[in-house]
Amino acid sequence: MTQDISSLLHKARQSLTAAKLLADEGLFEFSVSRAYYTMFYIAQALLLSRELSFSTHAGVINAFGLQFAKSGEIAPEYHQALIKAERLRLQGDYDVEPEISAESSEKQIDWATRFIQLAEARLEGLET
Repeated sequence: MTQDISSLLHKARQSLTAAKLLADEGLFEFSVSRAYYTMFYIAQALLLSRELSFSTHAGVINAFGLQFAKSGEIAPEYHQALIKAERLRLQGDYDVEPEISAESSEKQIDWATRFIQLAEARLEGLET
């Protein structure tokens, strides 16, 4: 595993921890944002394992779908979860009064946890 991939995994784990802490404090709009970034960092790491890198969120999300979901390597639900998470992040970050529930936050944290598990299963064995 390269240093960049390892760093992205570390950052994803920290982001998941932050998402949980924010949810515990009732800060759901911020929690979904951190959960999204957990998934985003994992998507970046998986793409980087194929020597693919993108400079925009849309580029990462689209490439993740093409490289992994469309090919059948990863269940398409992961790609759909990433798309939904980005929409919630935008809502939480930019809407003046976002209506993000505890349930939405919990679902996003669950998906973020699944992304971490996916990365651990696919990337931990890669050589540096």
